[in-house]
Amino acid sequence: MNTKEKILKHLETKKTVTGKELSEYLGISRQAINKHLKELIRNSKVSKEGTTRGVVYKLAADKDMIQPIRRFKKKYSLSGLEEDKVFQELASLLNLKGELSTAAWDVVYYAFTEILNNAIEHSESKECSVRISLDQYRFSFDVRDSGIGIFYSIFTKFDLPDENAAIGELIKGKTTTMKEKHSGEGVFFTSKSADVVSFRSHKINLIFNNLKRDVFVEDRRFIKGTEVAFEISRHSRRRLDKLFTEFAPEEFEYSFEKTRALVRLFQEDCISRSEAKRLLSGLDKFKEIMLDFKGVKSIGQGFADEIFRVFRNSHPDITIGTENLSPSLQPIINHVVDNKIKNGLTIS
Repeated sequence: MNTKEKILKHLETKKTVTGKELSEYLGISRQAINKHLKELIRNSKVSKEGTTRGVVYKLAADKDMIQPIRRFKKKYSLSGLEEDKVFQELASLLNLKGELSTAAWDVVYYAFTEILNNAIEHSESKECSVRISLDQYRFSFDVRDSGIGIFYSIFTKFDLPDENAAIGELIKGKTTTMKEKHSGEGVFFTSKSADVVSFRSHKINLIFNNLKRDVFVEDRRFIKGTEVAFEISRHSRRRLDKLFTEFAPEEFEYSFEKTRALVRLFQEDCISRSEAKRLLSGLDKFKEIMLDFKGVKSIGQGFADEIFRVFRNSHPDITIGTENLSPSLQPIINHVVDNKIKNGLTIS
């Protein structure tokens, strides 16, 4: 008997139980129990009653049966396509305004139109496919084109060493291959607004998991064009205005002047000046830079000197901060500056 069968058997005997009781009865974590319960609820086997600490679970009766997952799929010609009209069509079809929290609605509207607009104006594809999924917990969409590929486009137009180098440019923000029409902010803010969003093209899959505050890259089988998969809780409280305020605050007149760069995506062992220059490329467009050293195992003196002395002296109006910096790496940074206060550094 597997775990789900044990849960159903226990509910048949006890009628109603709490998550804590199930966890203790089966001897597994609350997190594991919640994962099984969500799937049982989604499959109309179990129903949930109450809120927060008062939640109990019981076997689903006919009146508790939930609607099946709603899905939508359609191909669009990109010639003359208007992203806002497509979204309104989908929103009306699935009653998204009624099914999503206000915060989730705002995020989905923004992210979907930004991603579809990128396909329209950047992909060099004739058509794209759009897939939508809505269940009791999550809303997700997928936009797939058969064009040039997001990483290849950045790689060629910025004369980078390879497509992997394009990943670093993309996550900084303000990177656009069409400056006359775009600010380069759309992908950056979309990547911050989802629970999970991935940008897949050719052999690269770049994943932003904001639930775990992590970014990582996977090697996948080759696909033509670009596929963006976006997912968010239907009841999300992640507010778009707070996200904009974080990176485009009042002190910068609400313009996009703050960014965060995950150093590990450029190099886990950051040794040379050339590696530092690759990381810093394009960051001079910002007024405040946060360098996230999560997962970085070592840094060299040349790497640190290029960032915290040379770049800082060349751009005295830019504030550089660090986070998740291993204590063992801090002395290397301290060594290349006379003192962090004198040089205006914000080292955290």
